[in-house]
Amino acid sequence: MTLTRATKSRLRDGVAYAVLIAVVVVLFMTADRAAISAQFLDWDTWKALWPDIVLVAAKNTVKYTVIAFAGGIALALVLALMRLSPLRLYRWLATGYIEFFRGLPALVVIIFMALGVPLAFGWTAPGGTIGAGLIALIMVSGAYMAETLRAGIQAVPKGQREAAQSLGMNGFWTMVTVTLPQAVRIVIPPLTNEFILLVKDTSLLTFVGMQYDQVELTSFGTNSLSTYANASPLLAVALVYLVISIPASQLVAFLERRQQRTAR
Repeated sequence: MTLTRATKSRLRDGVAYAVLIAVVVVLFMTADRAAISAQFLDWDTWKALWPDIVLVAAKNTVKYTVIAFAGGIALALVLALMRLSPLRLYRWLATGYIEFFRGLPALVVIIFMALGVPLAFGWTAPGGTIGAGLIALIMVSGAYMAETLRAGIQAVPKGQREAAQSLGMNGFWTMVTVTLPQAVRIVIPPLTNEFILLVKDTSLLTFVGMQYDQVELTSFGTNSLSTYANASPLLAVALVYLVISIPASQLVAFLERRQQRTAR
């Protein structure tokens, strides 16, 4: 008996599901559930984390992300306009900055700004090491978002700019009132992805040291891990990260679908 292509596909899917279910059952049966519960689901530890995990750690994570994102957007806009400038020097400077900071790990830039610069030049950023770490995140995220903004600006049809200029607008007002608003709508999904990445990149600030009221989620989790000698804080922090990032990811998907419908 010859099986049709659809039947073969259903059989392959059925085998794949069966194997997955078997693996889950084996893992569940062989796992040390008592140890897992004691280490990750200790109720007393979870209660001790509340409400600081939300009112201090999560609040600081969101605050640091918003600051880094806003600063990065402002820097990215300047860099994108320089990249599109008719002046070759501006294009070279912007290209050099973007390639340099996209080639460096964010952690290296954070440590350099928080520790290296004060040692070398005796200059301390406003806000101390946290301020220096945020400046580093702005510098790195600005380099990435600059390319996104540049692509968005170039994606706006030239006819839009030509029409504005034919109405008597100069280049500056054409960019501000015609090109940039359309470019921003185009790049909202990738910029939202950058926001999600910054949420996680704020965890790198744990390496610069901070006071208790300055801790973000990762610092809060590692400090609590040492305090309670229990892995429950790490699971709690992971869940809070998911509560922040999953809705943002869904927003990205919604914006992309909306953009696709508008483009049709």
